[in-house]
Amino acid sequence: MTTETLPEQAHKADASIGGYVKNYLDRVRGGELGALPAVFGLIVLCVLFSILRPAFLTPGNFANLFTQGAAVVVIAMGLIFVLLLGEIDLSAGYASGVCAAVLAVSLTNNGWPWYTAVAAAMLTGVVIGLVLGALVAKLGVPSFVVTLAAFLGFQGVLLLLVKGGTNISIRDTTILAIANKNVPPIVSWIVLVVGVVVYAGIQLFRARRRIGRGLLADPLTLIAFRVLSLAVISGVAVYVLNLERSRNAIIVSLKGVPIVVPVIVVLLFVWTFVLRRTAYGRHIYAVGGNAEASRRAGIDVDRIRISAFVICSFMASIGGIIAASRANSVDPNTGGSDVLLFAVGAAVIGGTSLFGGKGRALDAVLGGAVVAVIQNGMGLMGYSAGVKYVVTGSVLLLAAGVDALSRKRAASTGRR
Repeated sequence: MTTETLPEQAHKADASIGGYVKNYLDRVRGGELGALPAVFGLIVLCVLFSILRPAFLTPGNFANLFTQGAAVVVIAMGLIFVLLLGEIDLSAGYASGVCAAVLAVSLTNNGWPWYTAVAAAMLTGVVIGLVLGALVAKLGVPSFVVTLAAFLGFQGVLLLLVKGGTNISIRDTTILAIANKNVPPIVSWIVLVVGVVVYAGIQLFRARRRIGRGLLADPLTLIAFRVLSLAVISGVAVYVLNLERSRNAIIVSLKGVPIVVPVIVVLLFVWTFVLRRTAYGRHIYAVGGNAEASRRAGIDVDRIRISAFVICSFMASIGGIIAASRANSVDPNTGGSDVLLFAVGAAVIGGTSLFGGKGRALDAVLGGAVVAVIQNGMGLMGYSAGVKYVVTGSVLLLAAGVDALSRKRAASTGRR
């Protein structure tokens, strides 16, 4: 008879990396693909475009990928909260445009300081989310209908804010720096080292706490692999971005990580923590999985729904600020055109289910990267906008198909 304590037994059972790999493969065979298709697709696309167009790998184009897809990634991050509930927000694109217009009018026309204008834009996003969420949760109007009406209405609001069709320029240096300036190289390296150390500390703390409670934890080998992978991938990215990208460095130097990158990283950390480490996050998944069962368990389903729309519109406001910064202005097309389509596509391609109950904040980053690479790579190859839309739509359809098939597989194997 063994005299080992439960934590000791858990630690020993946990020590095998082979057991973890076997469990992961079992989950994949059972239909739990997660972000695997998005990661695989991203690697294939990067290799393909690198071969066909070597300019794809240049530091300047690499930096452009981040700024090009930043607004879509941020909006998609907010959409994930709505999609987790099995709902949809068709107005997120133009909501970002309205918030950007509020920012521009406050800055340029009214002469407000940047922080007050940003606060006004974000508050506008929160109010939009409260109204949409209340109509869905309290009145029971389908989210498709509510947000479709808002999609049409916000186009009119945007036109009114920009006086019909004028272009409102943004000249505030702080706002313009978000998407057009870079973090100094030395600061980039310091932030990278601190980030990797914090990530390693969090991983070790989680493993230690689980073992202390007698639960299975990730093996130390796996933790080391994760930390090393993060350090290598991030290190290569920072190294490339710190290379000189200016064609004439004597006149102007252009190197460093774009400021918008750490902004996205902070947002990713915050929303990942909210979804994975808080009771609110668990309630989001519970309501998305089975709303009626959640209601009977004492969860305020209406509050969860309203809050999800608030987060979605709030993130749309941040996406609108980033878009306005990149364009240096706001016009009637801000947040329109294909912004919503790309944002929804980014969330779904990254692994978030349209059926609710499955998704992570990281999905927006991975899916947004896939969309940005497709648009950027095909642009370098000289393809027309029509071809880009066809390819992006095909990738989105493929991702939705994979999600549907994986759900069927999970249901058949009892993992749903």
